[in-house]
Amino acid sequence: MDLAEPLSSTWHARLSLGFQRREAGTILVRREHVGPLRIQKALYPEGEAVCHAIVLHPPSGIAGGDDLEIDVTVGPGAHALLTTPGAGKWYRSAGAWASQRLGFTVEAQGVLEWLPQETIVFDAAHASLRSTVDLAADARFIGMDVLCLGRRASGEQFTAGSVHLDTRIRRAGRPVWLERGRLEGGGDLLNAAAGLAGFSVSGTFLAVAPGIEPGLLTTCRDIPVHEAGARHGITALPDILVARYLGHSSEAARQWLTAVWQTLCPALIGRKAHTPRIWNT
Repeated sequence: MDLAEPLSSTWHARLSLGFQRREAGTILVRREHVGPLRIQKALYPEGEAVCHAIVLHPPSGIAGGDDLEIDVTVGPGAHALLTTPGAGKWYRSAGAWASQRLGFTVEAQGVLEWLPQETIVFDAAHASLRSTVDLAADARFIGMDVLCLGRRASGEQFTAGSVHLDTRIRRAGRPVWLERGRLEGGGDLLNAAAGLAGFSVSGTFLAVAPGIEPGLLTTCRDIPVHEAGARHGITALPDILVARYLGHSSEAARQWLTAVWQTLCPALIGRKAHTPRIWNT
């Protein structure tokens, strides 16, 4: 028996969250869930202005046939930070696809930080990950993702299966970022120079805000990487900054991307980055 794929029925789960600004604080005003996807409570480790929430998926892994949907609305002037308690695991599948759809809406002068822990895709998994972000003209969004193909520590490579990625960001109704990817297990793109160049871990950081100062790009490029042979780069586009990482260490990838986040936060959202306590457990 291959224990990489758990013996369980498929899950269809949905989580809908709404945050609003009330006086000087951000309040969680909507929390609806169907199936095994929820948050426990609102947290305020950095004061009432920023509401932290930990998104929980009790089954701990995503199997073929599972369908997860997370919908978040951040109201005018509100500020929310969302993370996860641990790595997301996408199990191998005999053929059925598993999917996750993220839908984020950030209204005028709102801020959303989406900072999940790493995504681990097992060999022979079939995973579809789609993210859509709709921002008001003066809203801000920070998103970070670390994708691990195969379980390198166990000697596993991504030789079969498929991962489909789709990320779309619109600002005042106009697209500012559209990225689609299709990674096939054992496919040429995994080793191609224009693809993952043989690396098993890839990281992406996106910061969208009005008037990003050019000097921030230089500052971020000076952040050191703590993995020999890893590759990284940062690019500034109109009102969006993109950081990329390629390596074999998810820990090193998260460390570098977190340093980018910590460097940018004071300039982009007017406050220091506050590392979620759950990251240390």
